[in-house]
Amino acid sequence: MPQVRIVAKTFMDMVAALPAVKLEKLYDSAFICEAVLRSLPPMAKRYILQMLYIDTAVTAKSVEEWLLPDGFSKHKVAIDRLLQLRVFLEVNDRKKETSYKINPKFQTNIQKHLVNGGTLPREPMPLSTTVRLPTLEDLDTYASEQWERFLLQLINSSQAAKLTSFSSSMIKVFQRGLLSSKENEVPKLTENGFQFLLMDTNAQLWYIIREYISTAEDRGVDPTDLISLLLELSFHSLGQAYNLNTLTDVQRTAIKDLGELGLVKLQHGRKEGWFIPTKLATNLSVSFTDSASNKEGFVVVETNFRMYSYSTSKLYSEILRLFSRIEYQLPNLIVGAITRESLYNAFENGITAEQIISFLQQNAHPRVANKIPTVPENVTDQIRLWENDRNRIEMTPSYLYEDFPSKEVFEAACDFAREAGGVLFEDSKNMRVIVHVEVHQDMRDFLRRAPK
Repeated sequence: MPQVRIVAKTFMDMVAALPAVKLEKLYDSAFICEAVLRSLPPMAKRYILQMLYIDTAVTAKSVEEWLLPDGFSKHKVAIDRLLQLRVFLEVNDRKKETSYKINPKFQTNIQKHLVNGGTLPREPMPLSTTVRLPTLEDLDTYASEQWERFLLQLINSSQAAKLTSFSSSMIKVFQRGLLSSKENEVPKLTENGFQFLLMDTNAQLWYIIREYISTAEDRGVDPTDLISLLLELSFHSLGQAYNLNTLTDVQRTAIKDLGELGLVKLQHGRKEGWFIPTKLATNLSVSFTDSASNKEGFVVVETNFRMYSYSTSKLYSEILRLFSRIEYQLPNLIVGAITRESLYNAFENGITAEQIISFLQQNAHPRVANKIPTVPENVTDQIRLWENDRNRIEMTPSYLYEDFPSKEVFEAACDFAREAGGVLFEDSKNMRVIVHVEVHQDMRDFLRRAPK
């Protein structure tokens, strides 16, 4: 995934960032406790099971005794994660010795789960009530199309004010960091917006979900309620229908917003309505770091900077236009070229050379994906060189001093600026000196005090 300034955190990172009071509220739910348990590193799960029926605190030294000699680094990662999620509570005794105790709510719910088995947050609707449900292939297609619609609307941001297919809450989410929102101006992609388009699809989804949750309070919604709903979706069966009437008003609004992104599909019968989770929703509590490896690429780059994209997607065509010149387009083939002018335009919009190279590598067609290098070295080197050409000049705010009354005053002023670390340029012959803007006021005061 390209390295960008937008940080796409995992779902459990968002859970861990909640205040302690709201996190405790989440642990009232058994299925949320189970979702948290699923997300933990293997060693952290082992600690939970070993301490599940211990009601007293266990010292940190005792826990370390369970380790093999080479397991300390994994132990530290496990303990840090357990403390972040407040699954472990740290206890200090009179001897100032650190001990760990499982969160009582979490402990009780996991004990019940082991004894009684898991309980679903809600039961699916019977097939006799619903109309013909979409197949799993239809759901995958629907999810992909909805996500593509969202990205296309983001790219065509000049028309964002005219398009009404997305709710106001979702438009505010991507306008917050991805689109500019100045008064009396058509929204435009920001630097982060251009970077966002080159991110992996799953990282893009995490960013939107994170922003949707972080802006919840602005809409008068408790973020804990949204996190609870999203974690609940991961327990629903893929392709099953669930009654909308079992949701609260806040949850129904959120489900409609998630449907716009392709996480659920909404359907209505004569009397009732229901939602059907897609694969995006059922994987919400699982890390997406390995999922990108299953995606089939579509781009071939040649040593002459020609680029061939074997795709029917309008979205990919628009993304390629961000850093290349599209020459012609057939129903299943896009032909273009990477040029100095197209790259300069990309650099102006905040896209870096490394992001472009990473995008081309990760989306390489299967015929070239196994080659080393995937993208010809002369192309990647030239992309970096063109970026360096643009960045050769560095602007530094400064002030020029000249017309000194004497050589002595000039040399004294240079010495003063040099001691302050502010000399950028010095010309003794013509008695001129350029100093950094931070030294300007002190320099003026010095010259006022200097003898004429």
